[in-house]
Amino acid sequence: MDFNYSPEQRHWLDRLGAFLADHVLPAKEAFVHAGEAAFDWPWQSPPVLAELQAQAKAAGLWNLFLPPAAQAHAANGFAFDSPGLSNLAYAPLAEMMGRYEFASRIFNCSPPDTGNMELLLRYGSAEQQQHWLVPLMEGAIRSAFLMTEPDVASSDATNIETRIERDGDHWVINGRKWWSTGTGDADCKILIVMGKSAPDAPTHAQQSQILVPIDTPGVTVKRMLGVFGYEDRPAGHGEVVLENVRVPAENLILGEGRGFEVAQGRLGPGRIHHCMRTIGAAEEALDLMCARLSGRTTFGKTLAERSVWQERIAWARTEIDMARLLTLRTAQLLDENDARDVRADISKIKLAVPRAALRVIDDAIQAHGGGGVSGDFDLARLYAKIRTMRIVDGPDEVHARVIARAELKPHRLDTKR
Repeated sequence: MDFNYSPEQRHWLDRLGAFLADHVLPAKEAFVHAGEAAFDWPWQSPPVLAELQAQAKAAGLWNLFLPPAAQAHAANGFAFDSPGLSNLAYAPLAEMMGRYEFASRIFNCSPPDTGNMELLLRYGSAEQQQHWLVPLMEGAIRSAFLMTEPDVASSDATNIETRIERDGDHWVINGRKWWSTGTGDADCKILIVMGKSAPDAPTHAQQSQILVPIDTPGVTVKRMLGVFGYEDRPAGHGEVVLENVRVPAENLILGEGRGFEVAQGRLGPGRIHHCMRTIGAAEEALDLMCARLSGRTTFGKTLAERSVWQERIAWARTEIDMARLLTLRTAQLLDENDARDVRADISKIKLAVPRAALRVIDDAIQAHGGGGVSGDFDLARLYAKIRTMRIVDGPDEVHARVIARAELKPHRLDTKR
């Protein structure tokens, strides 16, 4: 076992780190103030984004997230701009981007677009790839994934009630979705919707996924949902109503009744990306905490000299490093195996990493006192964002169930004996 980053990883870390230092960090204030600006909704991205994206493309730092396995599915020799990094090679880059909330977008590596691009590469037809994947890969548009519903427990996707019904050469969609990330962005042009097309079929053959242009009649983004009061601009999380929405039959992805297959193929790499970005956020919080503790004095000593804070720093460093090692191991397993074969490993990091990061961020908030819960140090926003990681892409309880079932499997009695 080699626990050091490979020469390939170091090469990309150096390039990405230099770009962040030279171009991204000087523009940080523009992104912060853009999030506070009273743009008309849908929200506009700050003008500096397009400039930075052009520079990232020119520097060869574009679509870094796409592994070779995903590229192999491109139809009709479709080519795109990506270095073709493995999940393991990309993981530390995702961590580096995760230190700055806005950074992933600059390199076209932000959710939900990354998952949707992989979905279209793996399961989209040649026409679907040409029409929607090309502009997504170029960063010309954004997308959203509509799965969760307000009226059912969506952690069990078999509960989803949105209907997708065939009517001649079209599908007609009716339903209500929420927490549809990306729908607040003015650049969001395409929705991927999951719903029931065959309610009488076997349980996991009832659902399908379908492409719906956001400007299709009957699609209404009713409101944007805040997370602890933060709107997460410019992407946002919308409540979307679909009323007699008609789209061509060819908009169905992969085939009728294959929605669960598509969903599972989409979620594996995405969960690793989430976890690595979350580790980056924890690293940023630890840096802020150490700086604050070193610069504040109480009763004749800096806070950093107090044993209680030294213990918290020690646990923060230990938990971050454990989370990183577990995530890197899972990334390697995903490179070497089908996502279905490493479900328990993916669930382990999805369960462990957000909890570890939240403990670090919470201690950083405490170290900043009243400033920590204000907007001045961005820790409150960071806590709100990372707290959602215990819910998105499957809540903790579902991932714990996956892990426990895998652990218990060798101990189950053979009922045939």
